[in-house]
Amino acid sequence: MSIPNPSTELTGKCLIAMPDMPDPRFQGSVIFLCAHSPEGSMGLILNKRIQDVQFADLTAQLSIPESDLAQDQSVYFGGPVEHGRGFVLHSRDYFSELSTLQVGEDFAMTATIDILEDINAGTGPEKTLVALGYAGWGPGQLETEIAQNGWLIVGAEPEIVFDTADAKKWAAALAALGIDPAILSFSGGRA
Repeated sequence: MSIPNPSTELTGKCLIAMPDMPDPRFQGSVIFLCAHSPEGSMGLILNKRIQDVQFADLTAQLSIPESDLAQDQSVYFGGPVEHGRGFVLHSRDYFSELSTLQVGEDFAMTATIDILEDINAGTGPEKTLVALGYAGWGPGQLETEIAQNGWLIVGAEPEIVFDTADAKKWAAALAALGIDPAILSFSGGRA
């Protein structure tokens, strides 16, 4: 495994938490990196649903008219930063003039109310992951955590991000690297 340096592009990749992740908020997590630069990084946790919040709760709070089209949509804990702010990671078949950020070939992220209105009306993107909050790192912080064996890096696959059951995303992301979770070491070494 190569350790990225600050100039390495990680935007659009996924981070996989190592088994001995010390921060309980990130244990067992898979994080999609929406942005990575020398100024810092921003990502969304893909496999931690907020159990007591549904999409209909968000739309009601934002006074978006009730709809049956998105009632079963889950809401995820995107990370511990600005947990009251919403983000939608989605397929590239949707674009908001207000704030859609294209993230690689297969993904985009929108963080404005219009996407929630469009999802609710059935005119939003085909694939979505709605999250509250995000994971953030300051300059060089993520690179340091990777160098200290806190994270593995894998290319983001739409099937894992949008279609894999939450409880299986961590193992699926590892499998994409050819790693069996049962044999993954709980401590890193140095050559």
